[in-house]
Amino acid sequence: MEFEPVIGIEIHVELKSKTKMFSSAPTSFGQKPNSCAVYYDFAFPGTMPVVNKEAVSYGIKVCKALNMTINHTLYFDRKNYFYPDLPKGYQITQQFDPIGRDGYLLIETKDGEKKVTIEQAHLEEDTAKQLHLNDMSLVDFNRCGTPLIEIVSNPDMHSGEEAMKYVEAIREIVTYLEVSDGKMENGSLRCDINISLREKGSKKLGVKTECKNLNTISNIKAAVDYEIARQRELLMKGEKITQETRRYDETLKKTVIMRKKTDAIDYKYFREPNIIPIDLDDDFINDAIYSMNKLPYQYKKDFKAIGLSNYEIELLLKDRQVVCYFEDCLALGVKNPSVLVSLISGDIMGYLNKNGKTFKDLNVSKENMVYLVNALEEKKINSKQGKIVLEKMLVENRDSKEIISSLGLQMLSDEKAIEKIVDIVIKENKQVVDDYQRGKDHGLGYLVGQVMKMSKGQANPIIAKKLIIEKIGECPKVNTNH
Repeated sequence: MEFEPVIGIEIHVELKSKTKMFSSAPTSFGQKPNSCAVYYDFAFPGTMPVVNKEAVSYGIKVCKALNMTINHTLYFDRKNYFYPDLPKGYQITQQFDPIGRDGYLLIETKDGEKKVTIEQAHLEEDTAKQLHLNDMSLVDFNRCGTPLIEIVSNPDMHSGEEAMKYVEAIREIVTYLEVSDGKMENGSLRCDINISLREKGSKKLGVKTECKNLNTISNIKAAVDYEIARQRELLMKGEKITQETRRYDETLKKTVIMRKKTDAIDYKYFREPNIIPIDLDDDFINDAIYSMNKLPYQYKKDFKAIGLSNYEIELLLKDRQVVCYFEDCLALGVKNPSVLVSLISGDIMGYLNKNGKTFKDLNVSKENMVYLVNALEEKKINSKQGKIVLEKMLVENRDSKEIISSLGLQMLSDEKAIEKIVDIVIKENKQVVDDYQRGKDHGLGYLVGQVMKMSKGQANPIIAKKLIIEKIGECPKVNTNH
């Protein structure tokens, strides 16, 4: 019997507005416990919610990026349950009328482009953070009330790879829009993944399990793939799948049970009485949309148009700061975009990673970077010299033009000047020339190397090679048949 995996994902994205969803408390991460909370967050009697305008604007941008229909009236509802992380005894959310509906997202998989449809996106408040010790549990209310947008996909995915690509694409969108930092390790982006198996060809969904607490993109694929294999094995044995919540154990490389699920909990949703419906006028919605940053798919289209490969584009799109830096360099007249990609993804990222820095710590100006790339492209310096210059730019924060000049690194491209050096090298290496003319082709590289040595690395090696061949001829092919 063949089974088809069916996967749906709920993604919670923390919005990085300055204040919380319904209070004036700051949303700073990593502060002293309970220092970023006000009376409303602690549910003091008499305190009332006030809707965060910036968070609503961020929500509109996310909905637009996900091709959703945007609700022009803002409604909020109460989700009632008792839990220590929400002292009010309820969460304010959008159960009945979410801010966005009926969207989709295109993702790239090994089998090509795939369309994942999205049921809805709704705004709500985050809960407090709990810390469980051996003999007690502590609650930090700094996170309580942080604005969230929850994005709910339809069960359109069928593999760990598709689930991973979908979450990765959502993270790219929210970070490019700058509505969230998307840091899974900090809980800024969290996802619950529902996984079930059904007989191939059937429309009826199987019993699902839910995977929680996945804190890296790679863990999403690993958890989903493991859970699919686990469920398939049980079904092949004739056993039933139990509806339960599981987590991925990174050490054991498998999902483990957290708790069993019973019938759906009745949260007794009803309209939030302390927030009246808010009509969003066209100007407010359009202002949010018009102020959106460019999205990854738009950059991808632009970069393909200038001749970058898919691999080069993928390297750039990993970080919006890198993309913006690259785009600014293009505007300043960089002559070979591929060389720029290579330097950024190789030498620069290597230096930053080695020194525990991120791209925002880069101290190389775009003007200096463009001059270096163009110097390489115009053969003023060779690739080895380029690495020397870039290293000094990174370490010493010096001007690229000044480094090239002070070190005398300008490549010698004057044919007459190089020819004089070539003549000397040929004269001083008669045996190498004789061997080369008898078929030992490695001699050419040696002669070019001697020209480079005599010119202190400044001679253009392409011109040197051309002149040597003109003077001593092509290396004959040696007949090895006897």
